[in-house]
Amino acid sequence: MKILVVGNGGREHALLWKLRRDAPDAELFITRGNGGTGALATSIPLDAGELQSLAGWAEQNQIDLTIVGPEAPLAEGIADHFGNHRLPVFGPSKQAARIESSKAFAKGLMSRHGIPTAAFQVFTALPDAEDYVRSLAGPVVVKASGLAAGKGVVVCDDTDHALTALRETMEGGAFGVAGAEVVVEERMTGEELSVFALTDGANVVPMVPAQDHKRVGEGETGPNTGGMGAYAPVSLATPELMERVEREILRPTVAAMAAEGCPFRGLLYAGLMLTPDGPKVVEFNCRFGDPETQVVLPLLRSSLLEPILEIARGGSLAGVRLGWSPQAAAATVLASGGYPGDYPSGVAIHLPAELQDSDDVIVFHAGTRRADDGALVTAGGRVLAVTALAPTVAAAAERSRAAAESIQFEGRHFRRDIGWREIERANAHA
Repeated sequence: MKILVVGNGGREHALLWKLRRDAPDAELFITRGNGGTGALATSIPLDAGELQSLAGWAEQNQIDLTIVGPEAPLAEGIADHFGNHRLPVFGPSKQAARIESSKAFAKGLMSRHGIPTAAFQVFTALPDAEDYVRSLAGPVVVKASGLAAGKGVVVCDDTDHALTALRETMEGGAFGVAGAEVVVEERMTGEELSVFALTDGANVVPMVPAQDHKRVGEGETGPNTGGMGAYAPVSLATPELMERVEREILRPTVAAMAAEGCPFRGLLYAGLMLTPDGPKVVEFNCRFGDPETQVVLPLLRSSLLEPILEIARGGSLAGVRLGWSPQAAAATVLASGGYPGDYPSGVAIHLPAELQDSDDVIVFHAGTRRADDGALVTAGGRVLAVTALAPTVAAAAERSRAAAESIQFEGRHFRRDIGWREIERANAHA
């Protein structure tokens, strides 16, 4: 088989890592691979956004399967381009990708079909949004409706904070064109849960739930980032809760997309809040999450390739069940100095050789590249995700943290409390 992975971050490195285990003899390719993907795949000199060129390259090179990692090419219609060439592609159509590329569309879909989410209003005019926020007179969440690389959400404690967030988003261009339309919604309380589900447009196959850490600082402080770490499994996600999530959220959402003429085939990611009233949708994504993928895939014992190929070829997931390791996984993200603000690039990275040969620690590269002399240097805000496996979340987090400590580059920072809620729960029951 020949498989192309579109994207070149930590999520795509994790996908390649799993695909190599599922299909040791497959030829793997990646768009402009990073500093760690060379051992797994051949890098091709095309960007993820070069949709027509990628479809042409895949056709010319007889690629059997293309897996799209990032949201931007999906939102631009890469799956449609590949479909026009009759090339099997894993990822939803442009119309279906609106579930992520337009928060306004996603909220409207949920409202129309009774899928539990926070109360909300959508605005394109700043004065109207300001009036609404003043009428609520309490904590709210301000979201840029468009794609903002995981950073277009401001959780506001009071009216003044919300008004500032609205002005910065709609007038100040804090999130670019993504903020021309905003969603203002009630602030839900509870713990968040990330649930991935493979879907063929009708059947839904959930994966093991994870929890990520969006804030840059320990104890969930500081600005939102693309994700500073994650762990799985999550003890709050009991079989009973997951049955409810599937019944009230996942299956109804897939059915709603089909009913509205934009069936969703690919990976549906539900970001949930476990509120006192039950699970509610915070947001949907149209692809694997980052860094959750880096803890979910190492726990997947059964093949990822088989169900993905079935979806890409237009087949059915009826009867498909996934097999999972009884272990836990925790991932610590090492970030460049200054992230999520401005940060330097080209900083030399020292990666201990023993980490590269470890059975229970996997270093997934995100913002890295190889310099002309072959040295590993930084090339992004989130640089590496260090995933560790162990019998418990606490042990996995400790192992991940120790490995992260051993990796050196100037200005690096990372959270040392990955999985803290789960660890507190485990200690409380000890």
